[in-house]
Amino acid sequence: MFVIPQHWFSVSKKTMAQFAEAESFISNKLKNELSPKLTYHSYYHSIDVLEAALRIAENENVTGEPLALLRVAIMFHDSGFLHTYKDHEELGCALVRKHLPDFEFTPEQIELICGMIMSTKIPQQASNVLQQIICDADLDYLGRNDFYPIGLTLFEEWKQFLNIQSEEEWNNIQLSFLRQHFYHTNYSRAKRQQLKQTHLEQIEKIVAAY
Repeated sequence: MFVIPQHWFSVSKKTMAQFAEAESFISNKLKNELSPKLTYHSYYHSIDVLEAALRIAENENVTGEPLALLRVAIMFHDSGFLHTYKDHEELGCALVRKHLPDFEFTPEQIELICGMIMSTKIPQQASNVLQQIICDADLDYLGRNDFYPIGLTLFEEWKQFLNIQSEEEWNNIQLSFLRQHFYHTNYSRAKRQQLKQTHLEQIEKIVAAY
């Protein structure tokens, strides 16, 4: 259930209701249509990203309407998977442009949300604080204790959709990705970078043993 944080004091009640309705609309679609078919990019991944983003946003002093737009962007950021696996970010933006006018979002708000969604496309390219937050939240797990179990769900998904079959192939992909990834925000660098580096070193040893 959507709960409006108290610090959204700078956003009108009407606007808060529109954000809540939009978030509820896409959340229901993700839960009912996406989660049954994807092991990683599911509704639960979006909730994980949202929880991480709220922690980062608090540290970055992001509140009010920007925080509300960030929430909606997060719930839409993987919505393109409802219809395609490749280039899902572009389709996610198309869904934003299709549906958010129904909730009275302005063209400016819609473009801000699309900018956040597109910034998560690999390789990530973040040009403002909201894009930095969503990018770091999307890959928050790289520096967490649940790195391996969450990674396994992505491996299972890629076996189905990208024909990745062997653990050796998967670990080489992980190694390459961890080497090029970097966190954008002060919070993520302070809280996630050290353990992410440990995971990188562990994967390096695994790959070297093949």
